[in-house]
This record gives sequence, structure tokens and C-alpha cells, in this order.
Amino acid sequence: MSETLLLRPEIIKPDTTAGDVQVEASLSWFERIYGIGAVRKAFILLVLAGLWEAYGRWLGNPLLFPTFTETLTALIDNIANGVIPQRVLVSLQTLLIGYGIGIVLAAILTTLAIGSRLGADLLEALTSMFNPLPAIALLPLALIWFGLGQGSVIFVLVHSVLWAIALNTHSGFRSVSNTMRMVGMNYGLRGLKLVRLILIPAAFPAILTGLKVGWAFAWRTLIAAELVFGVSSGSGGLGWFIFENRNQLETSNVFAGLLTVILIGLIVENVGFATIERKTVRRWGMQH
Repeated sequence: MSETLLLRPEIIKPDTTAGDVQVEASLSWFERIYGIGAVRKAFILLVLAGLWEAYGRWLGNPLLFPTFTETLTALIDNIANGVIPQRVLVSLQTLLIGYGIGIVLAAILTTLAIGSRLGADLLEALTSMFNPLPAIALLPLALIWFGLGQGSVIFVLVHSVLWAIALNTHSGFRSVSNTMRMVGMNYGLRGLKLVRLILIPAAFPAILTGLKVGWAFAWRTLIAAELVFGVSSGSGGLGWFIFENRNQLETSNVFAGLLTVILIGLIVENVGFATIERKTVRRWGMQH
């Protein structure tokens, strides 16, 4: 009995003789627009604004919940008369001071933690004690130690920034492979040079995450502190603007202040940090 052997070809070549095969298909206008991240985010914001407007009109009580158009009008008026820009400037000046001090202290603690076992134990002990402690809980002590002013606000800002940045940076340093460390040491890198040339670039995604988390903590802590402390540095910040208008029952101005807080957060996140990500970790192929 003879058997017929069917030989399977090693390479299957597609039939290219057909003339109606479409190799490339151009994207539709909808797909091109949908592929732009900024357009998608803008669409989400427009939907939220529409829901805000619809609920405000349905409720019909501007004292309780103004519409989006009323809030936008109040925001434009307060920008035109210079009130909100002045308050934002005061808040951002205080924020940058506290944020900068927190970054410096976090860098010192993290460098000590990487350089010695005792430094690592110190960082772990301090973060275990103080990281769960809300910054708002330190407001009474800050008032006693530094008085009513900018110093108290900066103190709570440093607390809110320090531990988030230190934890993420230390975690990023520990995730760097021993191979990269050994390569740096073989080139004679030790101490700060090893940290600056090897550890920081390799751990930069974690460091950037810590900076973003620290910024978010600092921004909301600042607004809360200004609501409690009120005037700092001789003039009130954005939180004090919200508090003042709440006392005067100017609800549209209160919402305008809250909208300003949101807009600043969106700008910092989607312009500032997004630009850093695009020019560093995404360009280096460490994120997609």
C-alpha cells in the first residue's frame, strides 16, 4: 500500500498577483483627531463643563451651586481686575520656596541612604514616623513655632513634599541593577559621582513620579494652609481668596478660585511635567 506524502512548504508566500490588495489604508479624519491626546483630554473637560452647566441650571440656586458660565464670568472678572493673578502669585511664591526646600532635604536624606546602611535605616525610620502624619495636623505646632505668616505655611509644605520625594527616589535607586552599579564602579565612580552619573539617570522615572506626587501634596496643602492661616507675607493667597468670598457668600467667586486651583494643576501636570517626561524618560525609551 503506497502512501502519498504531503510536503508542507517551509515558507508560505502570499498571493500577490491580485490587483485589489490594499497595502496601506489612510486614517479617517476622526481617527487622526482621536489620536491626539490633547484633543481627547479637551473633549473630556468639555463634557464635564457641560454636565456642570446642566446641573447648575437644573438646580437653579446660584448661591448653592453656580453654573459653569457664571463661574467662568466671575473668573474672567477677577482676572481682569487683577485680584486672582495677585493671589496666585503669592501662593506660587510660597509654594516654590517650600517645594525647593523639600527637594533639597529629600536629596540629602536619599544620598545618605544610598551611601550607608545607617543612612538607609534613618530614612526608613523617619518616613515610617512622619509620612503617615497629615500636614494639616502640624498646623497648630507651626503656628506656635513660626507664628501667623509665611514661615508656618512653608513648614507644612516641606513636610508634605519631603517624604513623598524621598521615598520614590530611594525606591528608584534601589531598583537600579547591580550590573549598572558595577559598571560605574569599574569606571572609578564613587559617592556623589556614582549617584549623579549612574543612579539618577537610571532611577529618573521614579524620581519624576516623586516630584509629581510631591507637587500635588504641596499644592493642596498650601491651599488648605491658606484657608486656615489666612494672610501670609502681608497679603493673602488663593486659599485666602476662597475663604474671603465664602464669608461674603460670593459663591461664584469661590468656584472661580477652585477652578483656578484646578487649572493651575492641569497646566503644571500636562505642560510642565509632561514636557520633562517627553524630553527625558520617553526620549530615553524608559516609558511609552
